[in-house]
Amino acid sequence: MALKMRIAIIGQSNFAADVLELLLDRSNIQIVGVFTIPDKGSREDILATTATIHNIPVFKFACWRRKGVALPEVLEQYKSVGATLNVLPFCSQFIPMEVINGALLGSICYHPSILPRHRGASAISWTLIEGDEVAGFSIFWADDGLDTGPLLLTRQTNVESTDTLDTIYKRFLYPEGVKAMGVAVDMVASGTAPKIIQPEVGATYDPAMFKTENQVINLQATAEKIWNFVRGLDSVPGAIATVLHGNGTEEQIRLFGAHLYSAGPVSNGKVLRLRGLTKTAWIHSGGLLIEGTDGAFVNIRRIKRGTKVISASEWFKQAEDQSITDFSEDELVKRSLLAGIWKAILKEDVESSTDFFASGAGSMDVVRLVEEVKEAFDVPLQNEQVFMAPVFEEFFSLLVRFLRQGSAGFGNQQLDFEAFTLKANKREIRVPTQLFINGEFVDAEAQRTLEIVNPTNEEVLCKVACASATDVDKAVRAAHSAFYGSWRQITPRQRGQLMLNLADLMERNKEELATIESVDSGAVYTLALKTHVGMSIEAWRYFAGWCDKIQGNTIPVNPARPNNVLTFTRKEPIGVCGLITPWNYPLMMLSWKMAACIAAGNTCLIKPAQTCPLTALKFAELTVRAGFPPGVINVLPGKGSDAGQAVADHELVRKLGFTGSTPIGKHIMKSCADSNLKKCSLELGGKSPLIIFADCDMDKAVKHGMSSVFFNKGENCIAAGRLFVEDRIHDEFIRRVLKDLRTMTIGDPLDRSTAHGPQNHKAHFDKLLEFCRRGVDEGAKLVYGGCRVPNLKGYFFTPTVFTNVTDDMFIAQEESFGPIMIISKFNGSDIDSLMQRANRTEYGLASGVFTKDIGKALNFADRIEAGTVFVNVYNKTDVAAPFGGFKQSGYGKDLGQEALNEYLKTKCVTVEY
Repeated sequence: MALKMRIAIIGQSNFAADVLELLLDRSNIQIVGVFTIPDKGSREDILATTATIHNIPVFKFACWRRKGVALPEVLEQYKSVGATLNVLPFCSQFIPMEVINGALLGSICYHPSILPRHRGASAISWTLIEGDEVAGFSIFWADDGLDTGPLLLTRQTNVESTDTLDTIYKRFLYPEGVKAMGVAVDMVASGTAPKIIQPEVGATYDPAMFKTENQVINLQATAEKIWNFVRGLDSVPGAIATVLHGNGTEEQIRLFGAHLYSAGPVSNGKVLRLRGLTKTAWIHSGGLLIEGTDGAFVNIRRIKRGTKVISASEWFKQAEDQSITDFSEDELVKRSLLAGIWKAILKEDVESSTDFFASGAGSMDVVRLVEEVKEAFDVPLQNEQVFMAPVFEEFFSLLVRFLRQGSAGFGNQQLDFEAFTLKANKREIRVPTQLFINGEFVDAEAQRTLEIVNPTNEEVLCKVACASATDVDKAVRAAHSAFYGSWRQITPRQRGQLMLNLADLMERNKEELATIESVDSGAVYTLALKTHVGMSIEAWRYFAGWCDKIQGNTIPVNPARPNNVLTFTRKEPIGVCGLITPWNYPLMMLSWKMAACIAAGNTCLIKPAQTCPLTALKFAELTVRAGFPPGVINVLPGKGSDAGQAVADHELVRKLGFTGSTPIGKHIMKSCADSNLKKCSLELGGKSPLIIFADCDMDKAVKHGMSSVFFNKGENCIAAGRLFVEDRIHDEFIRRVLKDLRTMTIGDPLDRSTAHGPQNHKAHFDKLLEFCRRGVDEGAKLVYGGCRVPNLKGYFFTPTVFTNVTDDMFIAQEESFGPIMIISKFNGSDIDSLMQRANRTEYGLASGVFTKDIGKALNFADRIEAGTVFVNVYNKTDVAAPFGGFKQSGYGKDLGQEALNEYLKTKCVTVEY
């Protein structure tokens, strides 16, 4: 029959409190008293708090004995509870033998070591410091020795190469220790608890690591010994080292986050001198690199300077983040709420200078603080960040930064850059003119620049930096570091919030963005506002919603019996992505590609079109204000032959997204293969057919037929490159088109009444003139336009109409990418021939048909070889609908869920069990 026991719990901390809660579930025991440490100020130990909640008597002793003699008043209070067993789940005090033996059944004690090895208060630290392959804990019968009493039970676990003092406690010593204390008590109650005498062989008694002199690291050791020492004191108290500054002063620091390093030599490292280290230590992008006496290396990720923990890689960082002083009323309310959380944990009043750890907080208090802050403010806080900002005011500033990145409070970050002031549209807009690399605007190598010309008046707007291959390399490496660093720490949902922040900023600045787009590219302002900018904002919002919905599948496979197999896929980001975009929709093409790229979890660099990079540079500024970490997005204006080629050739770029001409697309595809077989998606040229049957809605057909060609000045990849009009309505269709063209307003794109602006740049303008000349030379009938708009400075090309175009003509086969309508007749009785003619091209981007006959429409959709089919409409794109072509119009998709696949890789995982 189980013995009814009266238990006294002697100890402190969350561990002891959890043991108390566990034992309260036993019906065969009674907790008659809890003995713990005194309050620290008004801060009570959690064991005492837990006992009080359950109406268990609590006794708090600063000490149990004096000069080796038990204090009478202490013994009297202990004896008053009449315990039959003492349970010491975590006890830091020296308990007199009068108490140890004062219970009928004696005392059982938890010890974080596999006894007899590593006796003493710092046993588990020495398990790591000595490089033991196995760690664990023992529960023993306490005696008058130093952890020398008979063993009751032990538990053990393998020491992993990633383990630290902190991780072993969290994954094993704490949770398994609590359970084991319950098992031990049950064994005592049932009379089955053994008393196994500890052997002397292998017994040690190691120095206490809470003494500062024992925390100093010996750097005259192998890399493995240095690594083991650091992780044996991680995350508290930390291994002590001393920095020798160039001015002769010294600075004591603590080291955390050690790992053995085998990634090869450090590039661009800076020397750091450490006392006791005869070899050079290096600060590099990954941390602090220390060479052991064996020539191997250990890397340190974090350093504590004073009360603040920093990334070791930031040791030489000169300009620290600006402290926040402009708190809003709402933020000050949150400050009071945060102070209340700190006060509840620390049990003392909180001032700006209150130090979390100096006030007595421990590792479990860190966990509590992080969880309560997450619940109260919904911010992505991690335990490490408490160590990096332990003072209340620092911590509050950290919280505010998170809140501003994830709520309407964002957008106040300031960024220095060289700029020109665009005075247009009754606005003065500062537009950056430098490269944007790693979160900063910087000059190009050798300060190379490009002249940016206003197509409306042919005057130079400004000069912007022109990236070289070296600049591209810097941007790629910044993106690579961010992908494996800060960006990886951001959860998918946080990533989506950053994208929404950016979309909101674009919305707030849409008039500025549209003005820049209009002046820089020649887009009509009203169209720039609605489509160029409007659809860009929609793309960022649409893909933001996908961030936390990217998921794989479980796949039923045939297992090898009798085992079972679980096979599943993971969708993972590719890495650094290079984006190269054209000049017809500068901001929209950037957004179509980059939004999907970022949503998938990649980092990127973009080379915008050489002729109109200004909106992309303004966009770069907004990414900083939205809170994107440095290196995630990089913008490099430049020439395709230099910067564009460097992106395609770079071996750290794992994906390239390109929109442009088919010849350049072919060249890029070859470069992607030759460099590192990088994944690429290509949205290339088009010669999209539009078929207009006689049974169409004529008003609608004329309206959309004109839009299919003249939308955005014809600088539209899906523009209808050839219209097939049924012979019965051919002449009427042309008559109505010409009527509308004669009334079209051509001029300043910023004028709200303008319907048609200038072509993007001179080379393209000249190409359109040559295109029309060839059409005339080959016998096509030029019925309207084909020339510069008279008496108007700028690259204004008259909207043009050709008829009597045969299939063999140059203008019937090649893309003009301008406002040139190419019309051919067909007879409605010969649909088969019509479809052959429509498909007789190497392009397959888009297509359209106008008819009231649903059968004709669906037959056309079945047979046409094009990635997009419009029925009784044209240019109707949406961010949720996939966009991309067939044949030499490229492959891969922008927009819609399918676009995500262009920026993801699929990993298959198979587990046998």
